[in-house]
Amino acid sequence: MKLMVIGGGGREHAIIKALKKNPAVEEIFALPGNGGIAADATCVPIGAKDIPAIVEFAKENAIDFAVVAPDDPLVLGCVDALNAVGVACFGPTADAAIIEGSKAFSKDLMHKYGIPTARYETFTDLDAALSYLDTQSAPIVVKASGLALGKGVIIAETIDEAKQAAREMMAEGKFGESGKCVVIEEYLTGPEVSVLAFTDGKAMVPMVSSMDHKRALDGDRGLNTGGMGTVAPNPYYTKEVADRCMEEIFLPTMRAMNSENRTFRGCLYFGLMITPDGPKVIEYNCRFGDPETQVVLPLLKTDLLTIMQAVSAGTLSEVDVEFYDGCACCVVLASEGYPASYEKGYPITLPETAPDTEIYIAGAKRDGDTLLTSGGRVLGAVARAEDLPAAIEKAYALADQIQFDNKYLRKDIGQRALRALS
Repeated sequence: MKLMVIGGGGREHAIIKALKKNPAVEEIFALPGNGGIAADATCVPIGAKDIPAIVEFAKENAIDFAVVAPDDPLVLGCVDALNAVGVACFGPTADAAIIEGSKAFSKDLMHKYGIPTARYETFTDLDAALSYLDTQSAPIVVKASGLALGKGVIIAETIDEAKQAAREMMAEGKFGESGKCVVIEEYLTGPEVSVLAFTDGKAMVPMVSSMDHKRALDGDRGLNTGGMGTVAPNPYYTKEVADRCMEEIFLPTMRAMNSENRTFRGCLYFGLMITPDGPKVIEYNCRFGDPETQVVLPLLKTDLLTIMQAVSAGTLSEVDVEFYDGCACCVVLASEGYPASYEKGYPITLPETAPDTEIYIAGAKRDGDTLLTSGGRVLGAVARAEDLPAAIEKAYALADQIQFDNKYLRKDIGQRALRALS
């Protein structure tokens, strides 16, 4: 089989490494991929949002199956366009990807179908948003409704901060069209949990839960990032919580999308808060999370391609999806200064990986045989072990062996999870 994976980050590298394990796979193309992915797939310099070029490439190269990983091409209809020329895909069509593409849509969906989430109001008029904020108390959350590279959520500590966020989004165009509509919602408290789930619109199969670390600095301080590391499973996600989520959130969301004639087939990401009133949805994503994928896929025992093909064909219930016991940890190695300004172009020295460890490259390019840093998040050092302390220790030992100038990493990935276990 010839496969095509759209995207070029650490998530895509993890997906490609998992797909390669299937003996039927002859070749994998990554569009556009990156310098590290080039060791595991043929990289093609076509951008993830260049849908006409993606479709043409698939036709010319007789692609058997495609995985569309990032949010932008999904929302833009990449799966629809590939399906139209007979290419089977893993990923939702555009009418289902709106669950991430429009926070206003997803909040209204939850309200309509009784899925637990924060109280909210949606605004397209700045004056109305400011007047509403005068009636609220802080902290409060202001969200750009559209896609904003994970940066469109502001947790305002004061009402003045919230008003400033609304002005920047709605009047000053901070996030372009994505910020013309804003969602203002109550601030929830409790542990956060990420759960990725396979679904074909008929069956829902949650993967191992995970805990992300968004802040740039130790102790959960500093700027928000795309994620500085993850551990799995999340200790706050107990069997009791999992059962409630399945009955109150996961299955109702699948059924709600079906009722709206927007059947979701792919990976549905649930960002959850375990509040004193029970689990509530913070956000949906229409695809694998990054860097959650980097700890979840190493714990997947069942062949990934088999699952993805079943999701595409609507036969997920016929696949026995199994996971390994144990835990995994991903430590992100970033360029010093990320997520603000940082230098790039430094050579990367990689060690040989030991059993149950992986290096997933996110931001690197090739110059001949040399791998150079080319992004803020450069790579993820990942390890699997029988328990969480061992997985964390192995991941940091691997991270210590990876060298490049201006290397930066958090030193406390997984510590919050360990405290929850103690």
